[in-house]
Amino acid sequence: MSKYDVIDFDSLRPPNPSIDESHILWRESVRRFVDSEIMPHVETWEEAGRIPRNLYPKAAKAGLLGLNYPENLGGGGQDSDIFHSIINSEELARCGAGGIVAALMIHGIGLPPIMALGSDAMKQKIAPQILSGEKQISLGITEPSGGSDVAKLQTKAVRDGNGWRINGSKTYITGGMTSKWLTTAVRTGDSGMGGISLMLIDLESEGVTRTELPKMGWWSSDTATIHFDDVFVPADDIIGIENQGFYGIMANFNSERLGMAAQAAAYARVCTEEAAAWAQQRETFGKRLADHQAIRHKIANMAQRIWATTSFLDNCAWRVHNGESPIAELAMLKVQATETMEYCAREAMQILGGTGFIRGHRVERIYREVRVMAIGGGSEEIMRDLAARQMGI
Repeated sequence: MSKYDVIDFDSLRPPNPSIDESHILWRESVRRFVDSEIMPHVETWEEAGRIPRNLYPKAAKAGLLGLNYPENLGGGGQDSDIFHSIINSEELARCGAGGIVAALMIHGIGLPPIMALGSDAMKQKIAPQILSGEKQISLGITEPSGGSDVAKLQTKAVRDGNGWRINGSKTYITGGMTSKWLTTAVRTGDSGMGGISLMLIDLESEGVTRTELPKMGWWSSDTATIHFDDVFVPADDIIGIENQGFYGIMANFNSERLGMAAQAAAYARVCTEEAAAWAQQRETFGKRLADHQAIRHKIANMAQRIWATTSFLDNCAWRVHNGESPIAELAMLKVQATETMEYCAREAMQILGGTGFIRGHRVERIYREVRVMAIGGGSEEIMRDLAARQMGI
């Protein structure tokens, strides 16, 4: 690794042949935003358990919220692509606080089903308020009775005049305490995947109650269980076609997993950057930590896994950019990225020793947030099984 002036976040990323000048400028822009508007406040927001409301319009003004959304709905237009989105995920991950990223960008999983399946009226009503940072929207799939087995969800929607009555509950909902709307999977038909619909629920409606959930990580992002007791949803607030919501959920998962993989690989880079810097300045037994072969090998192994994972990420992104839907590869990528994050967090903690164990360190936060990345968006076990079935095994 002698060709590196320093082992840091940037040098740990392999070159991507799809990157052009617009991507370079976008990375610089997002980095300025993160450095000025997020980095100085991370610990305050972590302890508060929230990011401030005014961060959303700031992020909107900087272009982060509207990336890849239509200009007529308040987005940034069509000049950006999937690689701009990956850069967005990577740069936000530099703060080393997954809760901030989850809270600020939660619309990234709540809004796409509306953009893909919702009516024009729904898009006009919802998207501008979300993309301006005025309101939030979350996604409600997981239930207390189960998570990954989406086809067995139990929250029911029954017709009532010109609308529906919703009864049931959703849990582990990121942004559930602070979002205005919830893109929600409900059962409108028979059992199985064919009886599921997507609906837009106003979380300020009568009959909605929310319970905040304390967490191991993602402190600055609120997480909730949301209960629906005869909540009325107007007929116009169904997203797409009745009983065909399952396919919208599955399509949404692909982009979510790609984004999570980009974050996880970036968190691994953060951990390696911190570990390498510490190893080159910390002295033990009369020499730098980095002069001990065992430590050098740890750092080399971390970099090896990061380069392999990030190259896989770029390949999957390129395929999606060119119209493919590589379901098996995206599932395996998600597993590889979170395993790389876990490995690098563990090894960085070993190298840093007590320093990494102290609250407020980026590695300490990332270490606590490994499991939510490995479980959220599809657990490792579910992802491997999905990949195997897609491969015909």
